[in-house]
Amino acid sequence: MSDSVASSCSGCPEAATCNETPETCSLPPKKEKGSVRRLVAVGSGKGGVGKSSVTALLAVALAKEGKKVGILDADVTGPSIPKLLGIRALPEGSPLGMVPPRSPELGICVMSVNLLLEDPAKPVIWRGPLVGNLVRQFWEDVFWGELDVLLVDLPPGTSDAPLTVMQSLPLDGMLVVTSPQELSLMVVEKAMHMTKMLNVPLLGMVENLSFAECPKCKERIELFGPSHLDAFAKKWNVPVLGCLPWDPFISRLGDKGRLEEYADLAQGDSLDALATTFREILQLA
Repeated sequence: MSDSVASSCSGCPEAATCNETPETCSLPPKKEKGSVRRLVAVGSGKGGVGKSSVTALLAVALAKEGKKVGILDADVTGPSIPKLLGIRALPEGSPLGMVPPRSPELGICVMSVNLLLEDPAKPVIWRGPLVGNLVRQFWEDVFWGELDVLLVDLPPGTSDAPLTVMQSLPLDGMLVVTSPQELSLMVVEKAMHMTKMLNVPLLGMVENLSFAECPKCKERIELFGPSHLDAFAKKWNVPVLGCLPWDPFISRLGDKGRLEEYADLAQGDSLDALATTFREILQLA
């Protein structure tokens, strides 16, 4: 097994004795989606682009349209979804599996390792196999109930947790999040190559932190330079779902666990358009 393949398979307990590649890996059969209509990973490969915020905001926008939405927080070592949505309750046990708690306003169900820790500020210092096993359990051992969409918030990188999600979950596709810098796109492209290798459809791209709007004159300011998204999406033949602004309200509401209120604010128009396009791609009436 080559070094690159060994690295990408590091989350698998069979890695030491397996001669297969990630593309041909014969893992146990994936658990079917059951009552979950659409299962979509949200990732970037690049840290710091606001991937978790985009995941939470998209869930909020879909929930405000009346959709039943859940988030599987696969960012085991850096979970932030419960904080953003103000979820503090513990998962509950049931004969059908763990029942994830819901957000206070819209009832978005969330499963995250931070909900299982006595102190959410303590780090999760685990090696790859443990991370991969936990992500798999969050799908197989959690009773998600009837959902229109379950979003899977992926961590940065192209190994362990992202690999487990793409190999073990019956994904309908992946939504790619980036930011305007060319450096971001360079790293994001690695994740897109991995997605293609594992035969997961690329549903589209979202550019976060695309611009800031002057509160006085409404001029759009490109904080990180001009966007390269259209040319990049054309290269990969994937649609652009939308561009989200840099908005200080997101930080303020997220810090307070009140991100569910964001879609009611002025900048919500960009988010609503993204949610509508995303819903159309997934063919959710």
